[in-house]
Amino acid sequence: MRKVVCPGSFDPVTNGHIDIIGRASRLFDEVVVAVGVNKSKASSRLFSAEERMEMLEKVVTDYPNVSVAGFEGLLTTFCQERGITAIVKGLRAVTDFDYELQMAQMNSSLVDVETVFIPTSPEYSFLASSLVKEVATFGGDVSRLVPPDVLGRLTQRLTERRAQS
Repeated sequence: MRKVVCPGSFDPVTNGHIDIIGRASRLFDEVVVAVGVNKSKASSRLFSAEERMEMLEKVVTDYPNVSVAGFEGLLTTFCQERGITAIVKGLRAVTDFDYELQMAQMNSSLVDVETVFIPTSPEYSFLASSLVKEVATFGGDVSRLVPPDVLGRLTQRLTERRAQS
């Protein structure tokens, strides 16, 4: 069985993430979408780890071989504990490759795990969660960049934050 992990922070999940997850689901028998739970960065996140996992679980229902889990610490430890031998990473640009190649080499030096790079579809090549949050914060239309459920939660969260400040 070919089992792979697709890790990220997914704050929030975008259509670019869904594109990579969907394509990985056609290549591998099982895809585990691993949401990074870094407690030291919790205050800078828009959504809690639980909220991010909930959103992901809703948007991956069309992929029966995809599951969602949270993880703390090293991704390689997560892989070892679950018998995962490959990591899927989406690449948007050459700058992503520079960083992700170093991570891939470090990960494979720690445990027996390979990294598979999937180039992002051209329509999502510019897309990053941080950009979605920034554009939405200033009232820009991000409805084509995130799934409908995520858009609703994003809009609600930003409205809550504006009311608090």
